[in-house]
Formats: sequence, structure tokens, C-alpha cells
Amino acid sequence: MSMHESVVGTDNAQDFKRSYMDNLSLIERLHRLLLDVIKDEFERLGILEINAVQALLLFNIGDHEVTAGELKSRGYYQGSNVSYNLKKLVDMGFMHHQRCEIDRRSVRVRLTPKGREVREVVDELITRHAVGLEQDKLVGTDKIADLNDALSKLERYWSDQIRYIY
Repeated sequence: MSMHESVVGTDNAQDFKRSYMDNLSLIERLHRLLLDVIKDEFERLGILEINAVQALLLFNIGDHEVTAGELKSRGYYQGSNVSYNLKKLVDMGFMHHQRCEIDRRSVRVRLTPKGREVREVVDELITRHAVGLEQDKLVGTDKIADLNDALSKLERYWSDQIRYIY
């Protein structure tokens, strides 16, 4: 009997696999919905020159000065996607860029005042949602902490698969 057969052969294993697949689909849908929520907020406010992916990138950079490589290593973005969006954000005036003095191939970026304004819009949106979720008792503090714990374990498991299996 192969490992695949032994793992998925029982009803419990099949149920777990179905639940795992449901989780993966939900994670993917939630990310797309988050981008739609950000897009709708920006449209409502008349901010049309930046897309939701770029706005979330500005939010995640925050007050830090980073390189594209640092964003990739944090796991936020894929290589060509982050490089493309960073270049666009610099060109549109949302970010400053400067070559690293130590490694001239590397470029460090940070938000401009215009970029900080966008970051603030996303931060206010997320704050509103957090307050709403808590007030409506849709997700309590314990549940959100448990969810974060489970997702962090899933992230570590996947990272280990990439680093050690292949």
C-alpha cells in the first residue's frame, strides 16, 4: 500500500482532505474578496489611479524602507509581480526609490506622502472592519486568535514542504 493510499484510504482521512480543500478554496476566495473590498472603497472615494494589489502593497510596506527581495522573503508577493508593482508605484509618485549603497543592484523603496495617504485609507478600512466584526460578535478575540494560530501553522507546514522536500 502506498503512502497516498494509507493516508486517504480511511473515511476520516477523506473527510480531513475535503475539509483541507474547503479551507484552501476559502483562503483563495477571501484574498480575492479582500482585493474587491479595497477596490470598492477606492472607487467610492474616487481614488482610481491605483489598484487594490498596489494599495495593499503600500499598506504592507507601511513606515518601513524595503527592497523587493525583502517583500518576497516575507512571503507577501511573488517576484515579477512585486517588481512590476513597485516600479508602477514609483512612477505614479506613491513611493521613493534609492539604490542601496552596499549592493548597487538592489533598490530600497519607501512611501511618499501620497503613498502614506493610500496606506491610511486601507488602514481605516481594516480598522472599520475589525470594529464591526467585534461589535457584531461575528468573530470574537478567541476565535480570531485560534484562526491566526491555525493559519500560521499551515504557513509553516507549506514553507517546510518547499524548503525540505524539494
